[in-house]
Amino acid sequence: MARDLSPGTVSGVCHGTLGELYQGPLRAGTEPEIAVVSFPVDRHSWVYFTPGAVTGPPRTPALGEKSATAARLFLDHYGLTLPPGDWHTHSELPVGVGMASSTADIVATLRCLFRVFSLPYDTDVLLGVLADIERADSVFLDEFALYLSGRHRVVRRLGPDIGFHTAYVTEPGTVDTAAVTPLLLDHYRRRGEEYQRCLTDLLKGFVSGDPAAVARAATTSAALSQEVLPKATFGSLQAHRERFGADGVFVAHTGCLAGYLFASRPRAEVKSELSAFFRSLGHQCTFAQGGYG
Repeated sequence: MARDLSPGTVSGVCHGTLGELYQGPLRAGTEPEIAVVSFPVDRHSWVYFTPGAVTGPPRTPALGEKSATAARLFLDHYGLTLPPGDWHTHSELPVGVGMASSTADIVATLRCLFRVFSLPYDTDVLLGVLADIERADSVFLDEFALYLSGRHRVVRRLGPDIGFHTAYVTEPGTVDTAAVTPLLLDHYRRRGEEYQRCLTDLLKGFVSGDPAAVARAATTSAALSQEVLPKATFGSLQAHRERFGADGVFVAHTGCLAGYLFASRPRAEVKSELSAFFRSLGHQCTFAQGGYG
């Protein structure tokens, strides 16, 4: 299949996440599935392709292993051959901490390829590629969603109207999501009813456009996560939440992030106090916009 290539450098971009506002079972039961409401963040992964003759010996694509696999699957699906050219990448998303870095890299790569070949963007093709590579977050959407990460299925779209200001830290270490999945599923079986109430409250908050209600449910989800994948800073965050006027606490449930949710932007003096507080816990604080509203 022949396609005219877009002239010059082409880019694909995808945002990452600050973990999840909810991670747990979709419904209480003996065979739970991992459902997530990812928490988008204004931090991104970029992938660039510049068509043109490449001089010198053949180069290894400047893509990670999963992104290179995604490119191969894309080309196979459409029966295309990538022309000579150069890949370049850039990311603001640390690896292995819960910011959906690898999924964002894959989505950015595929978005770049759709543009390289002037093909209409097809979410079904993207989901098919993701399903062949990894459990994923819903970073390919521009709205919140209740999403089955293993089955790559959007259960319910929740809209783009909720947003938060955040202050968060990255704790040391990384989490192997695949390795901890059996632990999570056992935990979901034990605490299915609590998760069900939490998810119901979260969805009600989205329906009513109430960020404070969403933040309360996110805090409950984070607290439940403490029982299986604890964050060292969570207890201190909970204890001092009211002091800083935060609406809730969020975590990367299978990552290393923990922080505060604010429906309104914290004042400069509050940011200074937050920074000092997190420093007292041994961490550098980061501020970022989360969500869409």
